Amino acid sequence: MENQYLRILSRQFPNVASTATEIINLQSILSLPKGTEHFLSDIHGEHEQFAHVLKNGSGAVKRKIDEEFGNMLSEKEKRDLATLIYYPKERMRMIEQSEWGKSMEDWYVVMINRLIQVCKSAASKYTRSKVRKALPKDFAYVIEELITGRRDHGDQEAYFNEIIHTVIRIGKAPELITALSTTISRFVVDHLHIVGDIYDRGPGPHICMDTLMNYHSVDIQWGNHDVVWMGAATGQLACIANVLRFSARYGNLDILEDGYGINLLPLFKFAMDTYKEDPCDCFKLHYREGEYDLANAEIDRKMHKAIAVIQFKVEGQLIKDHPEFHMEDRLLLDKMDLTRGVITIQGKEYELLDKNFPTVKPDDPYALSAEEADVLDKLRNGFIKCEKLQEHVRFLYRKGGLYKTYNNNLLFHGCVPLDDNGQLKEVEINGKKYKGRALYDALEQLLRQGYYSVDAEEKKRGMDMIWYTWCHSNSPVFGKDKMATFERYFIAEKETHVEKKNPYYTWYDRDETVTMLLKEFGLESPESHIINGHVPVEAKKGELPIKCGGRLIVIDGGFSKAYQPKTGIAGYTLTFNSYGFLLAAHEPFESVEKAVETGSDIHSDTVLVQHVDRRKTVADTDNGQNIKQTIKELEELLEAYRTGLLVEKE
Repeated sequence: MENQYLRILSRQFPNVASTATEIINLQSILSLPKGTEHFLSDIHGEHEQFAHVLKNGSGAVKRKIDEEFGNMLSEKEKRDLATLIYYPKERMRMIEQSEWGKSMEDWYVVMINRLIQVCKSAASKYTRSKVRKALPKDFAYVIEELITGRRDHGDQEAYFNEIIHTVIRIGKAPELITALSTTISRFVVDHLHIVGDIYDRGPGPHICMDTLMNYHSVDIQWGNHDVVWMGAATGQLACIANVLRFSARYGNLDILEDGYGINLLPLFKFAMDTYKEDPCDCFKLHYREGEYDLANAEIDRKMHKAIAVIQFKVEGQLIKDHPEFHMEDRLLLDKMDLTRGVITIQGKEYELLDKNFPTVKPDDPYALSAEEADVLDKLRNGFIKCEKLQEHVRFLYRKGGLYKTYNNNLLFHGCVPLDDNGQLKEVEINGKKYKGRALYDALEQLLRQGYYSVDAEEKKRGMDMIWYTWCHSNSPVFGKDKMATFERYFIAEKETHVEKKNPYYTWYDRDETVTMLLKEFGLESPESHIINGHVPVEAKKGELPIKCGGRLIVIDGGFSKAYQPKTGIAGYTLTFNSYGFLLAAHEPFESVEKAVETGSDIHSDTVLVQHVDRRKTVADTDNGQNIKQTIKELEELLEAYRTGLLVEKE
């Protein structure tokens, strides 16, 4: 190591004692059990179910309770304890109104002691320093005393009891229980991976984003629905139109109006004027029973159609501006014959289900009307100036990417584009050809330029590539030959609706394919896995999420309520702890009230994907490799002090 680096390191560790202490500390950390990783995918705005799964750690909290209490508690008592950890305030309110309400002090004593035991076990994986930093500020000292002391010593038993009784006597028991519950949920999961698609379909993606921004440790692999919102935040018109169309289609325009404060009045006025007499029957909404005000249905259908037509126009302009995209087959407005009410696609004529296109000029179908252009300009201004949206998108850029390698596993949303022979597909971008990891890296750089670049031309190119990544057949986060949006609205024949999947989905159950993909991303360990989402696993048809003997795991099983009739379950989630991988299948989440009242949990079934022969420690992780490198550097610094190369300081 160069002397200059040692001199810089010596500023932090100025003598033999401080250097040796740090070496001992780091070496000890390597022997701790590996922290639990939690994988979620395709959340699609289901904020209540998302929050619940975060609270229960996909069963990690319940497993910790089982480990600690075994047969000492009944199943009901363990379920009640788990519910208290998930929803402490709500559960305590319910207890106060029950028979326990007359003797809350006794209940507090019992529950605080049980929570301390679970918290102590959950914190045992971490150093005292890490535990201390993670504790809630108001109760940090109290909780640290309760979980680090020895209650089996007579003197300490009295000390512990006095702390608990004093907390209860001064009326702070509810706050301590809440703090302990929060701490347990924090400690059972060390790191969270979101494998794409936070946005669209469900009612609360903005709430999910707020939750993630307050989470202690998280990374995000962008999904196609995240990417289109990222593009909308840049002001990219085709992305804005897609975001609005999806929100209208699922009865979620209030996400934009109430969640983000974006003014939709210009679109409302335009839609009501332009499609006033149009029933817009092709634009029926996929709303959720009991969660949507049907009084808005007619208005939302008109807004839905208005923004869809605008979308087809601005996308057509984009395709014409970028012949290198080779998306001419998506130019369909000019294939319509509105006098006859038909459209010709690949030489075949189809009747249009909707023949009312008042803003589409036969001689220039992709031109926006003056009113449409004005609406888009105002909407663009609203997206760009929405600080909350910009804050959320900056977080996606800061914590996210198109893929991630983490602890010998490869995470991505969608697919690595392959050709029909199962080999990495070569894709041309800006005159250069890329495949595999290089394709991901090139696209990610362009996506970042689309948001951050100060060069107008570079930014414009990046913004257009964000839309490309959202819907192009060569995009790894889309993975289909086309997005048949137009056909699904206006053509009855199902043959036109088919979106053919990338050959990845034909080959990804083969050992040689998975080995090739892992090697492409620098992973050659026999314990490496691919973890991805994007295409729902249809469990009701017998499809399994575990592919290639467990080397590839698909964790999109219908988290979104819109997919649950198709999948038969409410999503898969995955945990990876020191003992191996556990895949959880979930039942639909009814409500927080139901969970608190009955102690019900959406976690329904767990499958062991892989059990390791030797329990994994921090030394086996990416962080462990960094620690080992630091230890090596510190040992060289120690040698420099001992040989006189460097002089110790106080």
